[in-house]
Amino acid sequence: MYNFEYVSKKEAAPAKNELIEIINEVQDILRNKDVSFQFQFIGSSSRNMITCDRNSNIGYDFDVNLDVFYDDDRYDPGEIKHIMMGAFNSVVSRYGYGYCEDSTRVFTIKKIDHWRSKILQSCDFAIVNNYTDKAGSVLQQYIRFNKEQRSYVWADQTKGYYTKPKEDWLKKHGYWDEVLDRYLYKKNTNEGLVKKSRALYAEAINEIYMKHRA
Repeated sequence: MYNFEYVSKKEAAPAKNELIEIINEVQDILRNKDVSFQFQFIGSSSRNMITCDRNSNIGYDFDVNLDVFYDDDRYDPGEIKHIMMGAFNSVVSRYGYGYCEDSTRVFTIKKIDHWRSKILQSCDFAIVNNYTDKAGSVLQQYIRFNKEQRSYVWADQTKGYYTKPKEDWLKKHGYWDEVLDRYLYKKNTNEGLVKKSRALYAEAINEIYMKHRA
């Protein structure tokens, strides 16, 4: 069992606002390289469902999509990712964050209390590109890092879990508190943290929906 609890919007606001300041500074820096991007908080922070286990040494985290615009004849995916990480690296230390850590789908910054060996908060940034296919559907790519080959490519995002109609129905009929309770229960019984939070969220939505809709 874990001891996850919800982080209030008020508590998370300073950290979120600080990340927005960092992002805005990076946007200013990248204008000199003819690179621009829009950003969007996604996942738990966008739903006001950030969780934290106060007994662990890992704080709470944010997820942000960076929708990038640039001349693709000038930069390849690897160059863009490193340009963006370089810009973040030039800013984040002034806010108490460590340098960017590169991974397959994202790059991550962490604010660490070294005295207590504790991560206070972190943020995963995915560099994405939204586009419309021939059928008119809006799709998304992200820059994927192949660690073995040390290469970067644009890869299609998986469709993931589409839960919005069920979310809307549950909120409309007053069952959202049950979703919050069920999600937290699943987080605290997720032995070994095997399942991702987005999967647990989708499970909680489906279970409460089926309970009341059936």
